[in-house]
Amino acid sequence: MTDAAIPRFTGDASPYAGGDPYADHRTADYPFTHLVDLADRRLGAGVIAANDEFFAERENLLKPGPAVFDPEHFGHKGKIMDGWETRRRRGVSAAEPHPTPDDHDWALVRLGAPGVIRGIVLDTAHFRGNYPQAVSVEGASLPGSPSPEDLLAPDVKWTTLVPRTPVGGHAANGFAVDAEQRFTHLRVNQHPDGGIARLRVYGEVAPDPAWLTALGTFDLAALENGGQVEDASDRFYSPATNTIQPGRSRKMDDGWETRRRRDRGNDWIRYRLAAQSEIRAVEIDTAYLKGNSAGWAALSVRDGEDGDWSQVLPRTRLQPDTNHRFVLDGPVRATHVRIDIFPDGGISRLRLYGSLTEGGADALAARHRELGG
Repeated sequence: MTDAAIPRFTGDASPYAGGDPYADHRTADYPFTHLVDLADRRLGAGVIAANDEFFAERENLLKPGPAVFDPEHFGHKGKIMDGWETRRRRGVSAAEPHPTPDDHDWALVRLGAPGVIRGIVLDTAHFRGNYPQAVSVEGASLPGSPSPEDLLAPDVKWTTLVPRTPVGGHAANGFAVDAEQRFTHLRVNQHPDGGIARLRVYGEVAPDPAWLTALGTFDLAALENGGQVEDASDRFYSPATNTIQPGRSRKMDDGWETRRRRDRGNDWIRYRLAAQSEIRAVEIDTAYLKGNSAGWAALSVRDGEDGDWSQVLPRTRLQPDTNHRFVLDGPVRATHVRIDIFPDGGISRLRLYGSLTEGGADALAARHRELGG
């Protein structure tokens, strides 16, 4: 991935003229947005501090879904925006009314899961003339649950992920990141002030192997534990990654649902586990999928990048809006898992319970060291 391939947006957007506020929103198909959003609130992400949030609170940055714009929504401080917006910076005196080149606002973001960051989107949706002139993003890796004071300490090492770069108003400003390190926190800077609607941080989860070893048995496919979706036959209504999000689904589009098939095929998802593991139990949940749940499901595994798939759960009838539990006949060694659903429809969650093999634990520990963990 080359940074030159990433579109750039600069300058003001036109004032809102009525109708669909997203009609003139500037965006692009960035090459990293299929990856996990490490700043997803469902994973436990949070905006833990900001130097200023006068017009709109920092927590809006991580809201799921696109920012909402209501032209009639005003409060006692002015226009209410669905994003993080700071007050206008001023200089030190009438003789020097403008902010200095170094003046900027910042927010500290705890990632929901530590990981390697491949791309960042700072969306200034609806901030048409009140967006920052430029942005920058830094990353740090700290153990435990550091406080804002810990993160702001002078000895914390911050790595530049996005250098100070001009951005555009009412635009999804995307940046490729080339830093093969594990990060736990970000510092998002806007120069000198303004508003950002949404922050998305795309990458790969890099779990703490000591934590997984201490757990013993855990969900080997879960996003927070390093599982990932490698591919899926269909993502028409909702992403396949939803199936390994934390917690149970709370509504229909919080799972995976495919379009209606009119051929004789079937739909599927292929997963990569946290590392080589032994699976002992399986949950297939169809919560909130009632008239559109999969009719049947089968589960197959593979150990290694190549080789044949071996079926461990034969084609089994699924019930709508139900969590199905299966204990396997014995531990099954695998690095990859594939669920096939018949003929179409969806599931809300897949859970694969087991533990790392000795080789899997060693590989995960080596990767952790390689990433600076």
